[in-house]
Amino acid sequence: MKRFVVIDKEIGETPLEALSAWKALHPLYARVPATYAGRLDPMASGKLLVLLGDECKRKVHYAGMDKEYVVRVLLDVGTDTGDVLGLPTHTGKNTAPNESLVHQVLESEVGSHQRAYPAYSSKTVAGVPLFLHTLRGTPVELPTHTETIHSIHLEGMEQVYTNTLSTSIERSLLRVPRDSSPSKELGSDFRQDQIREAWRELFTSLPERQFIVLTIRVSCGTGTYMRTLAERIGSALDTSAFALSIHRTHIGRYRPLGPFSFFFPSF
Repeated sequence: MKRFVVIDKEIGETPLEALSAWKALHPLYARVPATYAGRLDPMASGKLLVLLGDECKRKVHYAGMDKEYVVRVLLDVGTDTGDVLGLPTHTGKNTAPNESLVHQVLESEVGSHQRAYPAYSSKTVAGVPLFLHTLRGTPVELPTHTETIHSIHLEGMEQVYTNTLSTSIERSLLRVPRDSSPSKELGSDFRQDQIREAWRELFTSLPERQFIVLTIRVSCGTGTYMRTLAERIGSALDTSAFALSIHRTHIGRYRPLGPFSFFFPSF
């Protein structure tokens, strides 16, 4: 029996759904206790570390592992969640930064900084997740924590037309499963209907134009939110931005060695 396994979570899946899908494909582990060591947002994809059997009791030993992500950041549009699964707003700007400026903005993110938790996150305040406080309209001060970015690199800048972007976002939202459980009642099933309608209204009102999408690779400490990173990048470029996609590529311990870096162990 394996002590752990690394599975790939798809866009739209919760970590629990990804684990259940893996167990369905591996009946030998159907009754074996399992837990995931670290979460991924519903709209994020990539590697998820799952502990099996007695290894679940050692979950604390897997806390604090470094991560690597590839993130596509869309400029000139923001959402209230920092990703596709949020209500969008358009700045009316047509931002086209040069690479030199983008590199400066990314470099400023390297290091350890105190950051607020996202309003739409599962961090609890007074025993209630922040996303429920936000949905209820309950005033609450967002707690802070330390986020560490080891390295961040610009891998590309591309131009995306409005109709291509609209189709991509619509397809991503279609991958979010419906959930009628009582815990999702206030959020109206992730507010899916409201969010989809808001995106349709936005793209209907926009003229055909090109948006800039930045592709970045981020090596970071545990608990670093790519959604808020995308928002900060937009703010530093004097516009709005959100994470169009988030993909986790590595889980492990980051080690820089001169011009080279690697993760050890790499999951």
